[in-house]
Amino acid sequence: MKIAANLSMLFNELPLAERILAARVAGFDGVEIQFPYELPAIRLKELLERAGVPLVLINLPAGDFMQGGPGLAAVPARQQEFDAALQEALTYAAMTRPACVNVLPGRLAEGVTREQALETLADNLRKSAEAFALLGVRVVCEAINPLDMPGFLINTPEHLQALLERVDHPNCQAQLDLYHMARQGLDIAAGIRLLGSRIGHVQFADCPGRGAPGSGGVAFVSLIETLREAGYDGWLAAEYRPDGQDTEASLGWLAEWRQR
Repeated sequence: MKIAANLSMLFNELPLAERILAARVAGFDGVEIQFPYELPAIRLKELLERAGVPLVLINLPAGDFMQGGPGLAAVPARQQEFDAALQEALTYAAMTRPACVNVLPGRLAEGVTREQALETLADNLRKSAEAFALLGVRVVCEAINPLDMPGFLINTPEHLQALLERVDHPNCQAQLDLYHMARQGLDIAAGIRLLGSRIGHVQFADCPGRGAPGSGGVAFVSLIETLREAGYDGWLAAEYRPDGQDTEASLGWLAEWRQR
């Protein structure tokens, strides 16, 4: 497994264009960016090539989600907006070739039943999986804890499993964030075993606090072994808050992880 830096949360002391090389110098094998669209795709491609690191993951544009709204992917009335976001991400991915694109489920919209939201989400994931398969890019969908993000549609490994069964497309897999599972007090190892070969990407932060590994109580060593036993050999992406430090000062865990 290789380790990536999430540049939407790490190296925020630098402009986005400078974070890629900073991550490489710090010892990361790759980078992911939640919403990279402030940089033209050709510019991001040049920066990645100059630093010699791959782009691991980006998110599909999500409308008003980051401002507290329901987003796009599970809202029937926002189908045209979702389709436009899909086209934007496809154009971007054709240039930057991320390994994965994450389609955020979003929050349950007012006036929409959970069943309507899930059906819309499944249809949009299936459509996205089909489209990105032509580029060799995996589509993933993640569960987020409802304590930090009330109203989020997908919360647990069981939710993810049911959603993937509904989508039923080989290019759609689970994005498993260990922090979001720990924040709910879930049995993370059981969740890993449940999803097994359907895990397409893994993110992590410690809990409580969403800080660097070692700042909380998540048993990362055993969880990484459980991931290996489940057959996962993909990326581990650091998506934590450096907690007032600059990012470099928070990386005491990285050398030990690379040795393991």
